Amino acid sequence: MKRVIIIVLDSVGIGELPDSKAYGDEGSNTLGNIAAAVKDFRLPNLQKLGLANIDGLQLGTITRADSPTGAYGKMAEQSAGKDTTTGHWEISGLIVKQPFPVYPNGFPKELIDAFERRIGRKTLGNIPASGTVIIQKLGDEHVKTGFPIVYTSADSVFQIAAHEGIIPIEQQYEICSTAREMLTGEHGVGRVIARPFTGKSGSYTRTERRKDFSMSPPSETILNVLQNNGFEVRAVGKIEDIFNGSGITSSVHTHGNTEGVHQTLKWMEDDFTGLLFTNLVDFDMLFGHRNNVEGYAKALITFDERLPEILSRLKQDDILVITADHGCDPSTESTDHSREYVPLLVAGPQVKAGKNLHIRSSFADIAKTTGEYFGIQNDLCGESFLKQILR
Repeated sequence: MKRVIIIVLDSVGIGELPDSKAYGDEGSNTLGNIAAAVKDFRLPNLQKLGLANIDGLQLGTITRADSPTGAYGKMAEQSAGKDTTTGHWEISGLIVKQPFPVYPNGFPKELIDAFERRIGRKTLGNIPASGTVIIQKLGDEHVKTGFPIVYTSADSVFQIAAHEGIIPIEQQYEICSTAREMLTGEHGVGRVIARPFTGKSGSYTRTERRKDFSMSPPSETILNVLQNNGFEVRAVGKIEDIFNGSGITSSVHTHGNTEGVHQTLKWMEDDFTGLLFTNLVDFDMLFGHRNNVEGYAKALITFDERLPEILSRLKQDDILVITADHGCDPSTESTDHSREYVPLLVAGPQVKAGKNLHIRSSFADIAKTTGEYFGIQNDLCGESFLKQILR
């Protein structure tokens, strides 16, 4: 009963990529800069797997393990961009050469006009902004008029914020679905995101009922490969949204890392054959984008404390992969994603302890390895490291 469990620590990058200058991300090192800034920062269980043994990684008080219990390395992103969607798609074996469009000056007037006609409402905003800031700035006007707030960021996103007491949540989702239908072709953004909030003037807060409306992958991923060959593909967190449901046999949406880990552990207890794919979003959403170094560090420590539970539930033929999809360095001035290497930690009863996988040229190596483990021929991108890690 073979299983691969992939856990994406959303935005936990480990140092700038060679092309980071082109993205304005020179000096970004999400994990390294957190380790340098937080006193006595320790991740003992990730350390045992080999986190600090990764080539070129300097983590201060987190030092190299003498006898790592897992295989370890780091991966470069081949896709154009540094978005959640492109990162996850590449992990699944799909490299995106054409970056999703971004809108540093807001969306074109003709696009907004057409959107307003479709939803029967005017909109507010249409600027790049922090989600927590813009609801304080425009929340009162939104409550007064009922006009949803549209905004974007350095990433390819069309975000819609609305008060749940003004526009009911299901109607917010319908508005986002309309936007997703419209945003194709040259305006095919990576994600449309519902950003509901609640509260009163001066104290508006976002709720946990965020929902992402992604594009469907343009070609086959490891999820489709597995599903088409009769294997289960279980998705935890926003994985279903990122892939627009493509290739997924069952899914659970979660509200935060704690629930995400809980659901992962719950499904690991089941007898099934296939892929369990989890995204833990708090690192990115709550701390990276808000430049909260201390909060990010605490979230990493909390995950590290839960890691023994995850490892203890690995069955004889399980392979656990811990990685990330991009960076989001909370120590820099930017509040956006950063173009970084991501960690690659692999564990399981059949995995060679202490195997250095060095620098992998693509996130897609995970997909190619997964396909080989299940014995499925495929045309996915990437290079398998299966033979390097199996005992």
